[in-house]
Amino acid sequence: MTERIVVVAAALCDGDRLLAARRSAPPELAGRWELPGGKVEPGESPQQALVRELREELGVEAEALERVPGEWPLRPPYVLQAWRARLLPGSADPEPLQDHDALRWLTPDEFGDVNWLDQDVEAIGALKAFQRP
Repeated sequence: MTERIVVVAAALCDGDRLLAARRSAPPELAGRWELPGGKVEPGESPQQALVRELREELGVEAEALERVPGEWPLRPPYVLQAWRARLLPGSADPEPLQDHDALRWLTPDEFGDVNWLDQDVEAIGALKAFQRP
């Protein structure tokens, strides 16, 4: 049995706004939107990977908060896990540095305005359910 590889996605929030990132690569994903993040490397915790990926992809200093319940399959052996995250005080503003060509802060009413990757739609649905009082 192949060991699964976790890909972490950041539900990076600013108040009620959620950061969406438009993919520029690979070609089959270009133009679609996602929660930024990436693969957990050997020896890293998911939280450490999330912080590293946000630094590399967006140039920000962030903190992983709590995991959003659920896990979504990507192409084998990858699975997606989402984590709530926040920018640390003094962090730079996010910029699309790697694998993205645009960023948008979306209010809950705007979540449907972008063409999300399929697994991110599921993760955002779980995030909305998780955040309800």
